[in-house]
Amino acid sequence: MPDTGPQQRLSTRLAFLAAGLAMSVWAPLVPLAKLRLGMSEGELGLLLLCLGAGSMLAMPSTSFMTARFGVRPVVLCSGALVCLFLPCLAVAPTPVLLGCALFGFGASIGTLDVAMNIQAVQVEKTSGGALMSGFHGLFSVGGFLGAGSMALLLWLGLSALAASTVLAIAVGAVLAGASSGLLREPDAQVRDAPLFVLPHGAVILIGGLCFLCFLAEGAILDWSALLLTEGRAATGSAGQGGLGYAAFAIAMTLGRLTGDRVVGKLGGQKVLLLGGLCAAAGFFCTVLAGSVPAMLSGFVLIGLGASNIVPILFTAAGSQRAMPASLAIGAITTLGYAGILAGPAAIGFVAHAFSLPLAFAGLGCAMLLIAASAKLGASSAPKAGAS
Repeated sequence: MPDTGPQQRLSTRLAFLAAGLAMSVWAPLVPLAKLRLGMSEGELGLLLLCLGAGSMLAMPSTSFMTARFGVRPVVLCSGALVCLFLPCLAVAPTPVLLGCALFGFGASIGTLDVAMNIQAVQVEKTSGGALMSGFHGLFSVGGFLGAGSMALLLWLGLSALAASTVLAIAVGAVLAGASSGLLREPDAQVRDAPLFVLPHGAVILIGGLCFLCFLAEGAILDWSALLLTEGRAATGSAGQGGLGYAAFAIAMTLGRLTGDRVVGKLGGQKVLLLGGLCAAAGFFCTVLAGSVPAMLSGFVLIGLGASNIVPILFTAAGSQRAMPASLAIGAITTLGYAGILAGPAAIGFVAHAFSLPLAFAGLGCAMLLIAASAKLGASSAPKAGAS
């Protein structure tokens, strides 16, 4: 394993920041695309599947590419493609072309996601302390900056093409700054690995827990506004709908930015246990709350509890011995994204058959399952005092 130092840690943080920045630029473009192409909600929903499909198909092969060529060329090439596809999302003139652009953007961002997490695992291993939560926290910071900057540029009167081009240049500049510290050496341990490897051993458990956590995060993104406006605490104001996800996202970002110190003091296993219990309590609070402030408190608890679950699981995936680390990271990232894609549909099915509060209570049970699996899921994560 190559030696890493401050430059590699900085480059890893910049890569996560760039990925979060790029991913979030698409969100403000969604209503503009719908209006430009005259699509219905159903047609738009089908097109959005193209983004997830691109990511899911590209992710499993990323481990193969980093093993052959090293992390640096994979991050830079996928990042360059992300920057090229971003303006295309703003001007695609037909639904077919937009679907193709979304597929390419999803494949590029998915490849970047896996490659930067492979770098993060290697950097954390050689550092001797917990770093993964901070890396993922920079992704969240990038998300706030990207969505906020895009909204500001559009408000100032820039066209969607001009605004997305400006932010694509910003993403490219951040990745250029990360370039010097990205790992160049191929992974000799898996240099001859096949293009696709099925997960096995501990990786299946870790990937399953990632699936549950990402499923919950995806459900909050798509369904929290409806729960807030139509649940027990609803006041009938549609304007309050976005407050739930905002409370969740802010709490998650703060939890991740402080998570490395927490994991260093308590250890990964205990943080996974407490995080699962905290997130479960938050889900049950959102279901049972009788007022908007109480429901928002539930979303804060979910954000704080879930904030460090995925980083700890990535660390565990990098340290387990059933599979080489780079192959394991590709497998659990793919499973995690499957959770994001499946979450909204699964919650919608349960909500239609029973009720939305019952669906959120089920997510609370899923968080309890993560807590119950803490010993196995974090068996290779940092121990207390490791920082």
